[in-house]
Amino acid sequence: MTTLTDLYPTRGTTEVSVPRQDPVVWGSPDAPGPIPAADLRTYERDGFLAVDRLIGDDEVTVCRRELERLVADPEIREDERSIVEPRSKEIRSVFEVHRLSPVFAALVRDERVVGRARQILGSDVYVHQSRINVKPGFGAGGFYWHSDFETWHAEDGLPNMRTVSVSIALTDNLDTNGGLMIMPGSHRTFLGCAGATPKDNYKKSLQMQDAGTPSDEALTAMAGDHGIRLFTGKAGSATWFDCNAMHGSGDNITPFPRSNVFIVFNSVENTAVEPFAAPVRRPEFIGARDFTPVR
Repeated sequence: MTTLTDLYPTRGTTEVSVPRQDPVVWGSPDAPGPIPAADLRTYERDGFLAVDRLIGDDEVTVCRRELERLVADPEIREDERSIVEPRSKEIRSVFEVHRLSPVFAALVRDERVVGRARQILGSDVYVHQSRINVKPGFGAGGFYWHSDFETWHAEDGLPNMRTVSVSIALTDNLDTNGGLMIMPGSHRTFLGCAGATPKDNYKKSLQMQDAGTPSDEALTAMAGDHGIRLFTGKAGSATWFDCNAMHGSGDNITPFPRSNVFIVFNSVENTAVEPFAAPVRRPEFIGARDFTPVR
């Protein structure tokens, strides 16, 4: 049995800071694809890339109707893949939407989407996770600062930083309705968090981050070094970001909803093993164990 070296220790007794051991862009900068070479260099430097118009207005309408259909379906609400907002009791997220919905399955396979993932990761890719996020107005909660890779490494067993996410806006992202924030350049440092992973941590963490969150001191230092970028844009815009980018979002206390579809692509050369810092794997609707490439 081959033993993998843990390049990114986390969930120990103390918080640790480790320089990134992996490339950011795994493919050749000159490889053909939907991302221009200059934009690929920007992604490598900052850890993210904003695309003003990834999908058109008609496509946004179709996706938003599908989101509304899923959220309104009583069977979906009772499904374990639906996460309910603790305060409002509204649906916050629905996971594995590329399996629940032919509309989102087609979006995953769209070359504008999966082609960018292949270009960044330098290989075929599969969907590690997909979900719709719903932030209705008047009190929808935010997501606290975190690195996705820290969780995916600790609790899902992803060995290396060869994973990319895309958040596609289905409503306008304003500077007031709880938009995505990223610390540019933060993807080059891994923050290993202190504290052991509780059993079934995902049941709590999907509603409110706790285990796997950096200290205030570490976040203050990282924000001082890198600053914070807030992403705004019309429905149909998208943000691609590296798995280790430090990011979060605030509460939405405005009347204006903020919804998006979120897709995580992982390289077929970086498939999940056993968790590095958790007693058991998370369910497959959160961290896939089907590594079939997207075609």
